[in-house]
Amino acid sequence: MSKIVVVAALALLISLVALGNITDYGTNFAFVRHVLAMDTIFPDSGIHYRAITSPLLQHGAYVLIIAVQVATAALCWAGVWRMWRRRHTPAALFQRSKGLAVMGLSTGLSLWLVGFMAIGGEWFGMWMSSQWNGIETSFRFVALLLGALIYLGQREAESE
Repeated sequence: MSKIVVVAALALLISLVALGNITDYGTNFAFVRHVLAMDTIFPDSGIHYRAITSPLLQHGAYVLIIAVQVATAALCWAGVWRMWRRRHTPAALFQRSKGLAVMGLSTGLSLWLVGFMAIGGEWFGMWMSSQWNGIETSFRFVALLLGALIYLGQREAESE
């Protein structure tokens, strides 16, 4: 049951993040716009050529982020449902029910590790911004998702 609860808690968290990005689009879009525009990184940095200032591309990137968040949440919820249905089955069957949850957690891990930390943090220099820096928040998501993946990957012992 604890594995189901952990995945459900993360599904809820990511659902709320996606909902916030959808319902408060403008406020949260400002973060993406500033990171991509690189307008708050060190002025003498040599990576300003990487900036994306096209509003169309900025909105496209933000919509992609939201879509991945929604997909992550949906996969996690589907995984919760599948694990819930098999919670009283033999351990091997329950183990096989984890696939969608693993896909969801892995998708979220990819978003926050690759999308935010690698691309946002390193490629766009988000780490240099004192105002638009999501590295700490991204790291929390990465740690939570990775911890859940490790925990979920542990095999169940057969009931006696």
